[in-house]
Amino acid sequence: MNVSIVGCTGLVGRKMLEVLSEQNVKAEKVFLFASENSSGSTVSVFGKSYPVSALNEKTVKQAENSIALFAVNKNLSQKFAPLFIENGCVVIDNSSAFRMERDVPLVVPNVNGEILTGNEKLIANPNCSTIQAVSALKILNDYRSIKRVSYVTFQAVSGAGQEGVRDLEKGKNNISPKKFPRPIFSNCIPQVDEFDFKGYTYEENKMIDETKKILGLDKLSVTATCVRVPVFNCHSECVNVEFFTEYDVDTAVSLLKSAKGVKVFDGNDYATVYDADGSDQVMIGRIRRDYSAPNALTFWCVADNLRVGAATNAVEILKLVLWLKQKN
Repeated sequence: MNVSIVGCTGLVGRKMLEVLSEQNVKAEKVFLFASENSSGSTVSVFGKSYPVSALNEKTVKQAENSIALFAVNKNLSQKFAPLFIENGCVVIDNSSAFRMERDVPLVVPNVNGEILTGNEKLIANPNCSTIQAVSALKILNDYRSIKRVSYVTFQAVSGAGQEGVRDLEKGKNNISPKKFPRPIFSNCIPQVDEFDFKGYTYEENKMIDETKKILGLDKLSVTATCVRVPVFNCHSECVNVEFFTEYDVDTAVSLLKSAKGVKVFDGNDYATVYDADGSDQVMIGRIRRDYSAPNALTFWCVADNLRVGAATNAVEILKLVLWLKQKN
């Protein structure tokens, strides 16, 4: 097996390399791609140094027959993913470029991994905030069918890449932000991405649409408010779920505890970003009945957005693809 990382010098790309090494994913060859500025540099993977190539139409041919993890923006994914596929690659894309295309699977392996056959050429990695939420929602929906979901997210600046991190760092010195529409230091911004004509941001629309697609619930009612907060890493969410029928809180908690990749905090206990940073677990706490609506449940959810919400999920997809190919 050959592995390619496209965007290997960015926050998510570097985290992908880290997770691949941690999970001891064996690769015969490794191909690394980044911008022209990084061309000629080297990056250590699996204890070896590999050269970084500039991403262009010519260098794509180097990665022939590899599994390519994409950690670049939407426009670059739209341009280069088809070229990698033409060269016999399987592309696992972290951008929003292909997520809502009907024929492209949108996958969280422990939630809907069964939809993959091993013959796919293009697989989409969901939005970071969506991944951590659906890990719990799948379990709850299997228990009692969900009628409605309401999200409020508190998203770290690392979700906006290196420019977002720099805005927070420089904000301490009253330097105007370049990535965010308002100062982020000591502030909360109720806007993640641009607004659409309905007054929702594209980030909120991603959560709404992706939740429905991953869970296979086209008619599910979902709303979201996404907030950028002055935290370097890890997204936090308040998730409110309304079921069609009555439920038991203790049963819901017990089922969540049995879910793969989920850590549940009992009673009034909860996790914060300090607990989740560097972890591959979705941490859930403050699980309680919502008395303002019939059959409603509220919980607090925290996860490392660079790992759980991006790199680790992509690597888990890669491992699943390999297993399916060997099985076939």
